[in-house]
Amino acid sequence: MMRQSSRRLWSQLPWPSLNNRWLFGLILLICLNCMAANSAVENPQKTQIRVLDDAKHSVVLNQAAHRIISLAPHITELVFAAGAGQRLVGVSEYSDFPPEAKKIASVGNVFALDLERILALKPDLIIIWGTGNAKTLVKTLRDNQLTVYESEPHDFEEIASSIERIAILSGTEIEGKKAAQAFRQRLQNLKGRVSDQEKQKPITVFHEMIKSPLMTINQHHFISKMISLCGGRNVFAELKDLSATITSEAVLIANPEFIFASGTDTQALAKEWSRFPSLTAVKKNNFYTVNGDWLHRAGPRVLDATATLCTQIKTARQKSN
Repeated sequence: MMRQSSRRLWSQLPWPSLNNRWLFGLILLICLNCMAANSAVENPQKTQIRVLDDAKHSVVLNQAAHRIISLAPHITELVFAAGAGQRLVGVSEYSDFPPEAKKIASVGNVFALDLERILALKPDLIIIWGTGNAKTLVKTLRDNQLTVYESEPHDFEEIASSIERIAILSGTEIEGKKAAQAFRQRLQNLKGRVSDQEKQKPITVFHEMIKSPLMTINQHHFISKMISLCGGRNVFAELKDLSATITSEAVLIANPEFIFASGTDTQALAKEWSRFPSLTAVKKNNFYTVNGDWLHRAGPRVLDATATLCTQIKTARQKSN
């Protein structure tokens, strides 16, 4: 009896007529698709975030980084430029720009980092200075299942690209792209300040990187590229090493027209070299200094250093005319 009643009820359901069954099927298909779409939204497949760092290693995250540690001052500046400063949970010592960076916990300096403190901060991304930190530290971090990005920009474009790549990893692409575009535009403006004639007849330049022992840079160093952009020629461009120890006699032989160092004490620099009166730079009193943080940190403020250097080289050139 129960089976017969069920059959009778089933037969009495208001099924669509044969002519309308195609419409019923279409509506059913649409509903099933909607259910599948809703299920996909509730359980989305994660898309990995992937970029190449400056060492050409692939850096992969399953989601945007929210706990970042910077292990060099220039990296801290790059992270803030990328719009991800609020995601920094740890920085290296001397990370003092922008001012907000001073409020972030320090994990040591580039020569003595506190690994236990780094691990305790549970970072999902660590950005490390490629040459400033020991390679053994990079291995140790990776052995602890931490994601590491090696930062070591060698030219202006790599700085702009670094801002963009860090922004991608941090999920702040809009801010990073704007900052990178502003950097590139300012760079173009600086290039436009140097005439073709100045580029064809560059002023000879010596950069005193370190006073004791006396050290300078070759053509592949970032600072040498600043010199070239400003219409200068690095007299030690052909050195084999990126930075190398030289002698005072070598400077005398090169006889630069322009000498500059980092810092603010131009008088001390002039006094140091005044004992060599035959130097053209001494004869013309072409001694200059550039803010060391701008000059040596491969971050957005290298353009401040470049603008200063270009103005100084132009001033020195006018003395020769």
